[in-house]
Amino acid sequence: MERLAGRIMLSSGLRRAFLGFLAGLVTVLALPPFNIFAVPFLTFPVLVWLLDGTSGQPEHGALRRALPAFSLGWFFGFGYLLGSLWWLGNALLVEADTFAWALPFAVVGLPAVLAIYYGLAAFVARLLWSDGVGRIAALSVAFAGAEWLRGVMFTGFPWNAVGMAAMPVPLLMQSLSLVGMIGMNLLAVFVYAAPALIGTRKGMGVGLAISAGLVAAHLGYGAYRLHQAPLPAAEPQAMVRIVQPVIDQARKLDDTERASVFEAHLALSAAPPENGGKRPDIIVWPETAVPFILTDNPDALTRIADVLQDGQLLVTGAVRTEDAGAGLPPRYYNSVYVIDDRGQIVGAADKVHLVPFGEYLPFEDLLSRMGLSAIAASMPGGFSSAATRTILTLPGGRTLYPLICYEAIFPNEIGSDALSTGALLNITNDAWFGDTPGPYQHFQQARLRAVENGVPMIRAANSGISAVIDAQGNVVSGLSLGERGFFDTILPGRAALVAAPEQQRRHAFVLVLFLMVCALISRFGFVFRRN
Repeated sequence: MERLAGRIMLSSGLRRAFLGFLAGLVTVLALPPFNIFAVPFLTFPVLVWLLDGTSGQPEHGALRRALPAFSLGWFFGFGYLLGSLWWLGNALLVEADTFAWALPFAVVGLPAVLAIYYGLAAFVARLLWSDGVGRIAALSVAFAGAEWLRGVMFTGFPWNAVGMAAMPVPLLMQSLSLVGMIGMNLLAVFVYAAPALIGTRKGMGVGLAISAGLVAAHLGYGAYRLHQAPLPAAEPQAMVRIVQPVIDQARKLDDTERASVFEAHLALSAAPPENGGKRPDIIVWPETAVPFILTDNPDALTRIADVLQDGQLLVTGAVRTEDAGAGLPPRYYNSVYVIDDRGQIVGAADKVHLVPFGEYLPFEDLLSRMGLSAIAASMPGGFSSAATRTILTLPGGRTLYPLICYEAIFPNEIGSDALSTGALLNITNDAWFGDTPGPYQHFQQARLRAVENGVPMIRAANSGISAVIDAQGNVVSGLSLGERGFFDTILPGRAALVAAPEQQRRHAFVLVLFLMVCALISRFGFVFRRN
């Protein structure tokens, strides 16, 4: 191990860059759908050893000497993000004649830009670098900060944060309810990087003991929480039907197919319960399931009323339009409607966090003159965003906290008011991405939101993965990617949450502060000893 560490440290030039890129690329195997949990224990030590051998010109100041570390971190991040985001290009091929030209920007350009955060993480870590366990602490603090920035800056895109690799199954998800994603990113990097100490010996005993203790606590708390009984139901128990129609995205965009797409949803909704079970109280359709402006089609509302039985409700994704005033074009919203058995819209909520370049065009005045348009919004100007998130209150008193499409990947998108709702509701249309890792990764992040908030989740996707997830991340019932049909299941109750999301962030801050102090003490000892 020491010989391997030495060879990696002494690598230079393109070989060093390639090793960093390869380490990041291979780390992707720890993510869905692969979930090879052990991979980061191999790749993060490589990153540590590469940083051990990174140095600038001795005559330069500390900042300039740390610049090579930025380059190394960028290559690691580029490999990781290229390997975990390449499937975004599939969305551009749905309307290839219009958007295929943008493939290099989506597949290569976006990972290249996002890799800057990992470059900054390596840069900051190198400023605090030492020769023992302190450098592992420095790397974990820097990565936790970088992942936080990635989730909030420029509208944020925290897809596949490195801590997600440590939570492939419910047993390993429960620590999230204590320290949130910030804490999981911090601790995951520390544990993953700790084996690097075997190759350099310094601080090996302390570092590996701390790492082993964290793993044991992670497993122990997971087992403890999974055996806790759910809280008594605060709302009337509901039988939920989720409809997964598996409609090709190109067909959904075809004007001549709109009626048949609508009828396909109705047919699955009207089917009798399997094995003579209880009829559903709530039927859920995916994002933009209604392929036209519902309020402009009263006949469609009548058809829904014909299908719904007494007391049943339909919750569906749809495009909502709103008059913007005299002389102005109408506004369009990516929305979710609640429709009762008389065909009346009794509730609605609009999407708050839109996808840049997907649902709206940033700098629209400038870019639209260049012929650019939003990929997933066929209407002029794209979608508008809601100012605030609206909780859906259903007739009968049940409440749902709506998260449309990728809003479910943002921990900070879910307010404290979600903790008192009956369920999180995530409707999405992952048909844009076909049979790629994207839908699996999206589903896994939705599961983490349920655990984080101690609230079950109803998830309806056009082509998968649809499921009802309990408050501990277990899949109660569901349909796999590409499986057409429906399922009926009882909505589970909430879980006893030890720490609300605000408390989780405070716990994570304390951990970050502690490891930062450890890194600083180690760094000062390293510098003064050398002098």
